[in-house]
Amino acid sequence: MLMNRFPIWAVALVLGVAADQGAVATADDAQRPNVVWIMSEDNSADYLRHFGPNGAPAPQIEAMADHGITFNHAFSNAPVCSVARTTLITACYAPRIGTQFHRRHTLAHLPPGLKMFPAYLRQAGYYTTNNSKEDYNAVRGDDVWDDSSRKASWKNRPTESTPFFHVQTYTQSHESQLHFSEKQMSVPTDTDPESVHLQKYFPDTPTFRYTRARYHDRIQQIDGLVGGLLDQLRQDGVLEQTFVFYFGDHGGVLPRSKGYAYESGLHVPLVIRVPEDFRELAGRDLGSRTDGFVEFVDFGPTVLNLAGVEQPEEVDGRPFLGPGVDPAEVDSRDETLGYADRFDEKYDLVRTLRIGDFKYIRNFEPFYPDALQNNYRYKSLAYQEWRELNAAGKLTGAAKQFFAPKAAEALYDLSSDPDEVNNLAADPQHADRLQQMRAQLDDRLKSMPDLSFLTEAVMVDSALENPITFGQSHIAQIAAYIDTVNLALLPPEDALPQLEVALQSEDPWQRYWALVACSSLGDSVKSLVPMIENLLLDVEPLVVMRAVEYLAVHSDVDTLGFLYRSLSRATNEPEALRMLNTIVYLQDYHGYEVDPQKFQFIIPVNPKGQLVRRLEYLRGEI
Repeated sequence: MLMNRFPIWAVALVLGVAADQGAVATADDAQRPNVVWIMSEDNSADYLRHFGPNGAPAPQIEAMADHGITFNHAFSNAPVCSVARTTLITACYAPRIGTQFHRRHTLAHLPPGLKMFPAYLRQAGYYTTNNSKEDYNAVRGDDVWDDSSRKASWKNRPTESTPFFHVQTYTQSHESQLHFSEKQMSVPTDTDPESVHLQKYFPDTPTFRYTRARYHDRIQQIDGLVGGLLDQLRQDGVLEQTFVFYFGDHGGVLPRSKGYAYESGLHVPLVIRVPEDFRELAGRDLGSRTDGFVEFVDFGPTVLNLAGVEQPEEVDGRPFLGPGVDPAEVDSRDETLGYADRFDEKYDLVRTLRIGDFKYIRNFEPFYPDALQNNYRYKSLAYQEWRELNAAGKLTGAAKQFFAPKAAEALYDLSSDPDEVNNLAADPQHADRLQQMRAQLDDRLKSMPDLSFLTEAVMVDSALENPITFGQSHIAQIAAYIDTVNLALLPPEDALPQLEVALQSEDPWQRYWALVACSSLGDSVKSLVPMIENLLLDVEPLVVMRAVEYLAVHSDVDTLGFLYRSLSRATNEPEALRMLNTIVYLQDYHGYEVDPQKFQFIIPVNPKGQLVRRLEYLRGEI
């Protein structure tokens, strides 16, 4: 039965917190539900049988669903740990608050007055614990957790009646579990490799089959751990007072999932076990499923709502359970936003919008193949073999797409193409849908505004003390940059005159994004080569590097000296790292020869930072 108003205890709690932000709420603790989050690392929904016929059996999670709710369409907004977890803990879209880069160079500060959401629970009298991964890209206040450690547990709360919020992360499904050697492949898996389903974009080899079978085994280990934690709650006599969320912290973990804004990187399993003592807060029958879309920005607001704690105005999410939530409205939600930026040392800029079964992807740097080197990814034998097969010319069909330039925009019908391999963007039958989704995504990025269009190098120097204020003060410029890079979506004859203007702009970042558009359009704008060659002398080093990027591929202009000079002018690590991304791309995909011994930096190189990863690769040290 739908509850259209807050229960008395929740109203009392909200009023108590509003009256005195420093006071513990006076509502009877026993009348407030506990909440536990169980996160498994790096797994998308389709690796569980509960969400698809090709997944692994998970009887403990399936039993949770029998006593709860299954969310068929739950999404991480980002396909990688630190960005996804920061989105969860802040309930804010990462590109709006400056937390979109993995791994962060500099921690961002949250907007004034906004806290990570467990702080509001703690303020309201909850005992908050995290065991134990944080991995946030924003500064964490001292008021978020009572305990965040490997020993953190609800068992340590001050009284048995104290309500609690506990987060438990299990690493047994992390991608590092698939970094096995060829010798280790002789160890049999519980899952028969011949029985597994391979996605259309994978080559069908024993390595890929073994990798997927091994991952199925890992999912079943996670299932056992989930069951064990439920048993702990049951033994402590609190299971029927506790909402238990099970979900993946983002997608993964076979190639083309973690780190990529496809459904394999964003669509996560979500099952919520509903406690008997608070069944009325679910508003749904036990064992039910919903097709309504929920995303990570919604998770924190949902916990606050279940606890009767007022939601901060500054967050982006909406609750999907608890007082005042209409299940029919949740069922009607059909939209989710995705974002992928720098992933370790590998830069890309991808934004996605899914509405129902249609997925729109805007690749702002489409000339970079998905396969662009990322050192940690290529520890996997499956990644290594995939690359070797491509180099040997042995890939056909969808398996080759990973190594080719991407389309600037893609449209997929997920009902018939769940692997996202048949791009409908050029299909006249879908022209209206493409235009509508393109415009809708643009509106969201501009209104946010999306700080990635200022570049990470600028953000580190100028924005991270107060990212939202900085973004709002530059909202017009960001919109202009998006319009400029979107010239790549026009027919070349229509884009050319506007690109000429943008390349001569007094704003260096207008010139920067115009060059990105030129690289996206390729040879069709070669008439601009003389103008682009002039930008090799630009005052902004990143503009020079973008000019090098275009000219090295689409002209015979000698650019090597300008490349070395730009590196020597970089003033922070993200600026230099952005340049090395271009160098790796040109070397690996266009035969561009560089001498790493000639690299000079005026900045200190962090021996544990991302710049070192690129340097190790370019020097042939890995």
